[in-house]
Amino acid sequence: MRLDLHCHSVSSDDARATLEQYLKWIQVLRRKGNQVDGIVLTEHRKFDLGADYSSLAKQYDVLVLKGSEVDTRHGHFLVYGVTEELVRAITFSDVAMDSLRLMEEARRTGGIAIPAHPGRVGVGLVDHVARGAQINGIAVAERLNGGSRTGEEERAAHLFADAVLAGLRGTGGSDAHFPSAIATCMTEFPGPVRSERALVEALASGDFTAVRLSAP
Repeated sequence: MRLDLHCHSVSSDDARATLEQYLKWIQVLRRKGNQVDGIVLTEHRKFDLGADYSSLAKQYDVLVLKGSEVDTRHGHFLVYGVTEELVRAITFSDVAMDSLRLMEEARRTGGIAIPAHPGRVGVGLVDHVARGAQINGIAVAERLNGGSRTGEEERAAHLFADAVLAGLRGTGGSDAHFPSAIATCMTEFPGPVRSERALVEALASGDFTAVRLSAP
C-alpha cells in the first residue's frame, strides 16, 4: 500500500490545493499507471479535529487520513495518530514547542511524531544536530520529500548514516502545496493501512520503504 504521508490543503496558510483537487489529480496519476492508495493531510500548526473527509474519500476511492506538521525548537515534525487527548496536551500553534515533549506526548496518547524534511536548511533536524542538539528516541524520520531543494536529501542522508541514529527508518511524502505535486514521494507498506491508528502501528513496526512516483 502506498501512502503520501505529507501534504497540505488550503487549510494550511501557504497551500493552494483543495482536497478534491488532490483526489482528482490522483485519478490522473492512476491512469498513467501509478499506484497511489491514500494521503495524509498534515496541515501546518493545527489539527482539524472535526473535519470529515470520508465522503470525498469514498467518491474517489482514495484513503484520506489526518495528521499535522508542527514547528518545534528542533525543526518541523510530522504528527500522526492525533487524538483529542493530544490536542489538549500540546499547543499545535506553538512555534517554539519542545520536540522531546512533543514526541513523548504523542507516544503517551498513542501517536507518533517524526522529523519532517530533516535536511531542509533552517527548519530541518540536521542543522540542530550539527549545533549539538541531543535528540533521543527517534526511530523514524522523513527520508524523501517532494519539496526538497538541491542538496537537502543528501544532507538528510548523513543523518540516516549517523551511528547515533543507527537503524533510523525513513518515510516518503510529497509535501504538496498544489495539486500536481501530490504523491511525488510516498511510503510503501507491505500490508493494508486503513486508519490513523493503523498508520501509527505500521510506522512503529519499521516495515516500510520510502518511494518516488514511478511514472510522470
